[in-house]
Amino acid sequence: MAENTTPQDALQDAQPAGTRVDVRVVDVVVLSPAPEGSTDRWRVLAMRRAAGTRCTGAWEIVHGRIERGERPADAARREVHEETGLSPARLYSITVNPFYLHAYDTVQLAVVFAAVVEPNRPVATGAEHDAWAWLTPAEAYERLAWPREHQAVQYTLHLLRHGDAGPVDDVLRVP
Repeated sequence: MAENTTPQDALQDAQPAGTRVDVRVVDVVVLSPAPEGSTDRWRVLAMRRAAGTRCTGAWEIVHGRIERGERPADAARREVHEETGLSPARLYSITVNPFYLHAYDTVQLAVVFAAVVEPNRPVATGAEHDAWAWLTPAEAYERLAWPREHQAVQYTLHLLRHGDAGPVDDVLRVP
């Protein structure tokens, strides 16, 4: 790798001309502890896309672009705050999900995080969303529009099934 080449540049240089691979998106499963007496450990935050935005009416988890010079974990924290007004008490790296954007002829790699927030905090939506809901895992699978988000929720709930990531917490928790 050349002296001023970033890992992203090296990845791009290794690809044939045409479709690119971009690591420029974060998906964040926002969790809050379920109410006492619930059979589930967590509630999952879903947000509905507002009129006039892409995918109007679709229910999604928090996601957004990684800004130039920004680390994925910092983008995850920023997106959670911008889209919900919440601040994660804990952040975990979960997985990476690929998806294709035909308009840009790119395969996007969404770096997936889980953000645990304190219970009973008010959610403040911005212009992108017109509604939000804390859902049980079953309700989240039913309502979320994107299959990759179902997978992200499934992985998150598995990894945090005991409240933290157990013996792999030291690897997955982002300081």
